[in-house]
Amino acid sequence: MTSDFPTVDILGFPVAKLDMEGVVGQIAAAIQNRGSRPGKTLHIVTANAEILYRAHAEADLGKLLQKADLITPDGNGTVKASRILGSPVTERVTGIDLMWKLAPLAAEKGWSIYMLGAAEETVRGAVNVLQEKWPKLRMAGWHNGYFKPVERPKIIREILDQRPDILFVALGFPGQDHFICEMAAAADPGMPAVSIGVGGSFDAVNGNVKRAPAWVQKLGIEWAYRIAQNPKRIGRAMALPRFVLAVLKQKSHKC
Repeated sequence: MTSDFPTVDILGFPVAKLDMEGVVGQIAAAIQNRGSRPGKTLHIVTANAEILYRAHAEADLGKLLQKADLITPDGNGTVKASRILGSPVTERVTGIDLMWKLAPLAAEKGWSIYMLGAAEETVRGAVNVLQEKWPKLRMAGWHNGYFKPVERPKIIREILDQRPDILFVALGFPGQDHFICEMAAAADPGMPAVSIGVGGSFDAVNGNVKRAPAWVQKLGIEWAYRIAQNPKRIGRAMALPRFVLAVLKQKSHKC
């Protein structure tokens, strides 16, 4: 993976040292230069501590993450890791924040969006929320995330035929990134200029899941708020201490 922006190596993965405006700038450039990059998509991963640790611990997931063109620091764990390693990122750039930033810009610029993932009622609800807030937003299409493997080629074909500028994929890691890579292998002229894995963002847009208050986010304990909302996430949260230990080990090897 090569890039024209600064990065910090966290567990072997180049996390972009770009703020929200910098990431949006990369996205805008990819859309504007679409004609010179036929069949290519800018694959963006919004990586929290869990994603980075899993990719570090599991070789197949590590190879998948290395295929991304841009990895943003989604989560305070990633931000703190960059500080520990002496090369701090500017700020968190999360999937949901990217969606809220890109939707009005897309409406203004005339960019089209395709949304894939979540339950049917959730993705439809998210589409309705975005179009009600920004009536000029061009929705190229949407599809729920509950489909069988045999249906994947048909869905990919549908997306490519619609030629969206931005594809939001809410299938969770690694599912969303496997999908983006499989689609990218088609090298089709209808390839989205930008493909972004956004995890559970459609639920947040639709109001099914409430984001932590700003003060909770500022304290860096949004993970605790999410566990309080959904105790089943406690198992996933156990990746955080393992992530911290791995980062400290990386730092010690640099010294």
